[in-house]
Amino acid sequence: MNQPLAYVHPGAKIAKNVVIEPFTTIHNNVIIGEGTWIGSNVTIMEGARIGKNCNIFPGAVIAAVPQDLKFGGEDSLAIIGDNSTIRECVTINRGTIASGQTVIGKNCLVMATAHIAHDCHIGDNAIIVNGVALAGHVIVGNYAIIGGLAAIHQFIHIGDHAMISGGSLVRKDVPPYTKAAKEPLSYVGINSVGLRRRGFTSEKIREVQDIYRILYQKNYNTSQAMAIIEGEMEATPERDEILDFIRNSSRGIMKGYSGSY
Repeated sequence: MNQPLAYVHPGAKIAKNVVIEPFTTIHNNVIIGEGTWIGSNVTIMEGARIGKNCNIFPGAVIAAVPQDLKFGGEDSLAIIGDNSTIRECVTINRGTIASGQTVIGKNCLVMATAHIAHDCHIGDNAIIVNGVALAGHVIVGNYAIIGGLAAIHQFIHIGDHAMISGGSLVRKDVPPYTKAAKEPLSYVGINSVGLRRRGFTSEKIREVQDIYRILYQKNYNTSQAMAIIEGEMEATPERDEILDFIRNSSRGIMKGYSGSY
């Protein structure tokens, strides 16, 4: 903490072995956990809660007030979980009265210049690639990957293990285990490579594929497909996760694959 060229507010709570590089500013009401490294020219504002063993690269701005005209100055938080990395010039706004916090999970990687708006909730082990823009109230599941320069509409829900191609415009919810691409955004298969890397068996991957064949490739509407999946397929955690995701989708799920890609 002996950094004469960094400013740390006396009210900030910084673990003893945190490294803070020169020209960084840390405001009041900030907590930073053990083993975290804060690079040069980082600004960490009121309401930041940064976990253990995180890396915050130069130019990042954490916990700035929301870019929301309804924000009334209420107390809120921006939370970053343990072992997460925030790369250069990322901006993470704190929450509003809607949820009170913006949350980045554990073991996440948020690449350079990404923006995470107020009240977003990102699960563990997610990857947000360079230049991604998340509008307010977006939910991103565990192990999800969002490709570079993708733009995510407010209130979108992206499921666990989903993968979205770079440059996508995401206006509808993306169910778990899927790959999303094209314009408008469409189902283009399941994230089988990612699932294998995370220890899913071939049998489990086939089960997920069978579910999405019924949903997207059999010319049923969503209600018909869900009835068939629930009535004819064995109840498993993955099946129920997919069905619950669709039932709880407020914006509707992305369309099925059609035409050439």
